[in-house]
Amino acid sequence: MGGFLDAASAFPAALFGLALVVVVGYWLAVLLGGWGVPGVGATEGGDGADSGDAGHGVGIAGVFAAFGLGGVPVTVTLSLLIVIAWFMSLSGTALFDALWLRVLVLPVAVFLAWAGTRLLIAPLRHLTPREEGVDRADLVGRVCTIRTGHVSARFGQAEVAAEDGSTAVVQVRADGTDAARLMLGSTALVFDYDAEGEFFRVAPFESTPGAGPAPEADTGR
Repeated sequence: MGGFLDAASAFPAALFGLALVVVVGYWLAVLLGGWGVPGVGATEGGDGADSGDAGHGVGIAGVFAAFGLGGVPVTVTLSLLIVIAWFMSLSGTALFDALWLRVLVLPVAVFLAWAGTRLLIAPLRHLTPREEGVDRADLVGRVCTIRTGHVSARFGQAEVAAEDGSTAVVQVRADGTDAARLMLGSTALVFDYDAEGEFFRVAPFESTPGAGPAPEADTGR
């Protein structure tokens, strides 16, 4: 027991120790019914119709999505990252006494945490609620608001309202000059949905007072 405590309180395991305590405390509170699980609306797919937590989770969810860790609640992703990083760093701390070797353990633990989390959340993505009651095709032709700092051919999220008034934070993509004009708070027109990539294609849209709603895009359906 003494050896375990020594390893857990030494570098680099100690770096993740406090975060692990927070994670364990949080999930105990969830199991006891004290808290819910926030962040569902801020998953990589961003398809949850409930946007109550979107304002709090879009930023970190966007970062996770950029590293292939989206698609599930951010609390789940973050918890897995911390647990795996702590376990790997603890193992390295127990194996090596030399400080320079323990320094090398830190980036290895972070990389293995990323790889392990990405592997574990893959099957969980199918269990995450996605656009309940809202068909993706219904969002095509609607105006959205960009919720990430930029949009590119590989990254971007936006908030869009469905006809029934519900909102969703969805993955969006744009190319070339269109992408350069889109930033946080910009309005854009959703003109297509890529079923294979599970994202919407958007273009800048500036409404004119009195012009009415945006026209429905012709998607060939």
